[in-house]
Parts: sequence; C-alpha cells; structure tokens
Amino acid sequence: MSDTINPLAGGSESRPAGKALTGRTGAGTAPETRGRTTIADSVVEKIAGMATREVPGIHSLGSGMARTLGAVKEKVPGGRPSVTRGVKVEVGERQAAVDLDVVVEYGVAIVDIAADVRTSVITAVERMTGLEVVEVNIVVDDVHLPDEPDDEEAEGRVQ
Repeated sequence: MSDTINPLAGGSESRPAGKALTGRTGAGTAPETRGRTTIADSVVEKIAGMATREVPGIHSLGSGMARTLGAVKEKVPGGRPSVTRGVKVEVGERQAAVDLDVVVEYGVAIVDIAADVRTSVITAVERMTGLEVVEVNIVVDDVHLPDEPDDEEAEGRVQ
C-alpha cells in the first residue's frame, strides 16, 4: 500500500510514495513534450534517395552490382524500383549521416552536382524529419554515356 497525503486535509498534493512526478503534465503542457518520436533509418533513406534523384544530372543510384541486382528484381512480377538503392544512413536521436553511391550523366561537373545533391538531401531530410544532417558523403561510381543503354531498360537477347 502506498502512502498518500490528503490535499484537502491541509497537506500537499496526493502522490504514491516512492514515485516522483517529473515535469508538467495536463492541458497546459506543450504537445512536443508529451512523448517521443523515433524516425527509422529506412524513412531517412527514402527521403535522401528521392531528394538525390530529383537533382538534374543524376542518372541513377547504387554501385554497379546493386544496380544489376536492382534491375533483376524489377523484372520479377510485382517488383518495383527501390528508392533506397545506393543510400545508407545512420540516424541518432537528433542527427543523421547519409552515404550515397551515384551515377552521373556525362558532361556534368561532378563537383557542382555533388554540391547540389548535398543541398537537396540536407534540405529535404532536415525539413521532413527535424534531424540535423551532419554529413552527406557521395561516391561517384560511374558516368553514364549518352550512347550506353540503361541497366534498367536493357532487354535480353531472347524474348
């Protein structure tokens, strides 16, 4: 049985013994202090992947092997493109770090496109999640030439 003090009998507020209330509760408390929000790595991966694909001059994401496996998965009935291919993130309580593997179009300035990708990813992730993006690391795995067929669109020799 817990000890309580009756506030009507001149004592302080009624509480169970051994338990302390922390912070304010009730209608006057700000909503942002009434719980905890956890954002999964996969959520940040999707946001970063979409923000990267929106940058002009980015052909695709993923290293050569990831693109090849992704193209095979997309050919399977029910398969669809993976937004997170080529994206890895680490998410903490307040910060996130993003690693990207990209293929750029031939003719674009890689330094400029890397800056554009960083800006796009940081803006999107911070706006949508409230996390601080501490770094966006970009690895340019390949350059897509105008006369090269896309891995995703390449047809086999036999139909």
